[in-house]
Amino acid sequence: MLQPRIGVLLHRGLLQLPSTCRYAQHETLQPLTSQLRYFTSAPYLRLPATPPQNDGLTPTPDEKDVFVPKPLGRPIGFPRPPRAGENTGVKEKKVYTGKTMSERNLEKRVDIVEKWSQNYFRDFKNIRKYRSGKTFLANTRVFRQDMALYLPNFHGATLKQGRGADTTPVLEGKVSVVRVYSSVWGESQVETFTGKKENEEMHALLATSGGVAQMVDVNIEENWLKGLIIKIFQYRLRKQRKEEDWGKYFVIRRGVSDLIRETIGLLNGRVGYIYLVDKQCKIRWAGSGNAEGTEKEDLTKGLQRLIDEQRGKMIGPIKVQPKKPEVEAKKGDDSLPVPIPIVF
Repeated sequence: MLQPRIGVLLHRGLLQLPSTCRYAQHETLQPLTSQLRYFTSAPYLRLPATPPQNDGLTPTPDEKDVFVPKPLGRPIGFPRPPRAGENTGVKEKKVYTGKTMSERNLEKRVDIVEKWSQNYFRDFKNIRKYRSGKTFLANTRVFRQDMALYLPNFHGATLKQGRGADTTPVLEGKVSVVRVYSSVWGESQVETFTGKKENEEMHALLATSGGVAQMVDVNIEENWLKGLIIKIFQYRLRKQRKEEDWGKYFVIRRGVSDLIRETIGLLNGRVGYIYLVDKQCKIRWAGSGNAEGTEKEDLTKGLQRLIDEQRGKMIGPIKVQPKKPEVEAKKGDDSLPVPIPIVF
């Protein structure tokens, strides 16, 4: 005959007790549960009596990462003039031939590490830490023409031309305010420099320059999905601009290399940048992030300076003919200077 298990008997005996037994069991176990210790992590067991005070010399962990932008100490740009058709972004496929298997694997590893070392969230981190992503402070005065360097060519599409458009032919021969951004955040920062409400004087200079000065937008959007969205809503961008300005709005999908970014200061892809470029595509003034201090006024003064410089070159320098020396005869002296014979 099968016997019931011991566990079933104990289960019935403990759970099916009368109320009097349950009360006695509770009163018996209560002193034991009250003496239990609840452990926690070590940092919270012992707290300092008084918080340590900073003497002002030792930087705190947050202060160590704070970046203070400084004014540009020298001109930025490339030493060679730009040409149309450059920086298209078309790269030839790298061929790993003529080497051993281990050498090819090491070279591929280096290329992969270089490709994936670009942290996408690094730019957002800089926005949070470094004064809304401000990379440098604008120079108060424009750079000298003989010392200034060149803005590279950007290849992409415009609102007028679907593809195959270059910035160099548009910038040559005119004074240009070039606005470079990659997001709505960057565009709002650019507006602090060049907005119609924020800088009415600059727009007045552009309107009265007689075609000498212009404003050019360069929207760098390397994300194919965002680029597709911009292409779909191009009709809105056209409504916001005059028809003659459609060819001055560029959408750049590729070709902006790390060398270009480091050379002209595009270190943060989410921040807006301003460049004042002369007729030779030379960067004479540059700004980044939100306008601070007198940067907006410095941009307007620099634009006025380049417009006057451009008009002076268009008119040409005034040549003053030197006067011939005249010899006046003294009163009472009939002697005249003897001409010097010229021997051929």
